[in-house]
Amino acid sequence: MKRFILILSSLVVWALPSMAQRGTSEFGIFLGCSYYLGDLNPNGFFNQFTRLGYGVIYRYNINNRFAARLNYMHGTLFADDSKSSSAFQRERNLNFQSPVDEISGIIEFNFQEYEIGNDKYNFSPYIFGGLGVFKFNPQGKVGDQWIDLQPLHTEGQGTRGNPDMPYHLIQPCIPFGIGIKTSFSQTICLSIEWGLRKTFTGYLDDVNSVYPDPVQLAASEGPNAALALQMSNRSLNPDHAHMIGTQRGNGKNDWYSFAGIILSFHPKKLVNACFSYF
Repeated sequence: MKRFILILSSLVVWALPSMAQRGTSEFGIFLGCSYYLGDLNPNGFFNQFTRLGYGVIYRYNINNRFAARLNYMHGTLFADDSKSSSAFQRERNLNFQSPVDEISGIIEFNFQEYEIGNDKYNFSPYIFGGLGVFKFNPQGKVGDQWIDLQPLHTEGQGTRGNPDMPYHLIQPCIPFGIGIKTSFSQTICLSIEWGLRKTFTGYLDDVNSVYPDPVQLAASEGPNAALALQMSNRSLNPDHAHMIGTQRGNGKNDWYSFAGIILSFHPKKLVNACFSYF
């Protein structure tokens, strides 16, 4: 992480002398997909758990090499142990879905000189990286109903066996990725990109550590005790006494991704083109 921040800072410093020049702005929409990587989907890129993702962006082209961008992205993260090829996961039998809303600021670096509306510089691959914050809310499905999991402390958070505080539903992230962009008119830019998000929580899916002591969990949850116990251990053949402290999650931080297309417009050139037409 420190190396990534150092590289990103170096790119920003490199771009600063050019920021005094007059840049151009773009407003656009993102449409594509979202997915997550974690305990319930450890290795699956663009698989059966991939869902719709969309958003809006503002891009400021600092010069022909650098652009700064502000994103709002929305997606749904989803996975289900019962659909896994892993015997351990099928036995664990957990599932989850979570909306994710992200606001992030990033820097793009174009490998080739690029300028919207310029036939000479109308295409470039690029990389991007930045910082963001996202909100999520993992839910587990029982019958046809989705249940919020964080309030149930399914791994015994806050009990004597697990004194850790419940995880927060608003978290930082580091977005980074690759893409290609092309300008095919004076006003319109099309980008195709794939971005990953490094997070600092293992609880996107509400699964991260070990099975709690069901007695302690029930005592801490009061009127929600039965539901908390049900959502904590959904194993096909649960042996609650012998499962206390055994692996429920892998203890690693989760990731999520947005991939798709960005269609953006340069408003000043768009207005000029309209007036020229009339």
